[in-house]
Amino acid sequence: MYSKSVAQSPCEKRCNCWEEFKFVNCSRAAYNYIPRDIPLFAEYFDLSKNNLTVISRGAFRSLWKLKVLLINDNNIDFVGDGAFSCLESLQRLDLSRNKISIITSGFSTGLGSLRELHLSENKLRSLGSRSLQQLDNLQKLYLNNNSISFIENRAFSRMTCLRKLHLGENKLITLNNGIFSMLKSLEVLILEGNAINSTELNVFTPLNSLVILNLVHNNLKTVKVKAFLSIHTFGTHILLAGNHWHCDCDLQRIFRKLRSVQKLFLDDYFNLTCKEPRELNGYRLVEVDNELCIGETVTVLIITFTVLITVVAAIVMAERKRKKHTGKHWSEDSDISYDSQN
Repeated sequence: MYSKSVAQSPCEKRCNCWEEFKFVNCSRAAYNYIPRDIPLFAEYFDLSKNNLTVISRGAFRSLWKLKVLLINDNNIDFVGDGAFSCLESLQRLDLSRNKISIITSGFSTGLGSLRELHLSENKLRSLGSRSLQQLDNLQKLYLNNNSISFIENRAFSRMTCLRKLHLGENKLITLNNGIFSMLKSLEVLILEGNAINSTELNVFTPLNSLVILNLVHNNLKTVKVKAFLSIHTFGTHILLAGNHWHCDCDLQRIFRKLRSVQKLFLDDYFNLTCKEPRELNGYRLVEVDNELCIGETVTVLIITFTVLITVVAAIVMAERKRKKHTGKHWSEDSDISYDSQN
């Protein structure tokens, strides 16, 4: 497997090195440690599909030219503070498909130039406000397929350049105000496959550049119109299929309102399916949309008609009493007049 570049650069036995491409490939080499003697010219370093378990502080101290580092598909369960502190030129870091459960406050030290971070398919349970604090130039962040149930406010607050945030297939239940603060450049927000059942009114307000909001396959029964109206971007595409919609007159009014807003596009509206009530389970919302308010309308009409009849009956009864009372007085007056004449 060993090969040398044209310049005969030294390289680890189980790696391939190409100086002309500034590429070192140590993938599938059964390493359980960071290999030594990696050529200093390396800008692209592939350590994927090995047996690494720990990335210690300063593990890549000599590779300050690195721009791409692939450590995906290992068994890493711990990343020490400052593990990447010397990689000030790094632009892409892939740690996906490992066993990382915690991101410490020192994880991002030295990663100020990073543009793309992959942490998908790990065991993350939460994100703290200091976990990703030095990623000022990050543009793409992949956190999908973890077990994240809690995101602290301002966890992404330093990421003013972030354009894509993938949080799909986690365990989020609610979206609180502040978790997306400062994401003014975010264009794509993927929240598919969580357990989200509610959103606070201003949670999307900071997202001034949002193009795609994916909320497919969550536990939403209804939505708050104001939460979506707070999105200021013109032409935001919202995906909502696969939720637990409670189809009633209120939901009909909500979606009619949202569909009338020119700056919002409900791309999968015709695929929204009712979960509740039981008699509508499996029906598409568009199929029952025109009937959802009929029952309410009929009820209102019945109540109105009942009230109207009651009022009319009261008027009739009052009129009968008045006439009866007037007739009694007329009869008494007639008797008095007759007695006076006699």
